[in-house]
Amino acid sequence: MLMTLTISMIMMILSIVVMLMANILSKKSFMDREKNSPFECGFDPMNSARLPFSIQFFLIAVIFLIFDVEIALLIPMISIMKIANMMSWLMVTFFFIIILLLGLYHEWNQGALNWAK
Repeated sequence: MLMTLTISMIMMILSIVVMLMANILSKKSFMDREKNSPFECGFDPMNSARLPFSIQFFLIAVIFLIFDVEIALLIPMISIMKIANMMSWLMVTFFFIIILLLGLYHEWNQGALNWAK
């Protein structure tokens, strides 16, 4: 126990020393205006580099990912059907699909699926 603690402390101290030495010896200049400015063919940018992002698109993408993962969880249930008890398999599958449908209804009811407003 003591040996493990000693080795852990030595490794921690060694890694901190290496990080500090790398930070001190690096020749990076954070105050250089040219390096911090965005590059656009050598000229100053005409407009902002960040484009506005549609929150509605983000919500649809998140909902798609959630339901995609849930479908990936449903696929193994087909192969388990042969070796599982049929009553317990039906109950678990039915419960899982009911949760999916309730989530879909909730998203629909909240208006997250309406693209045009």
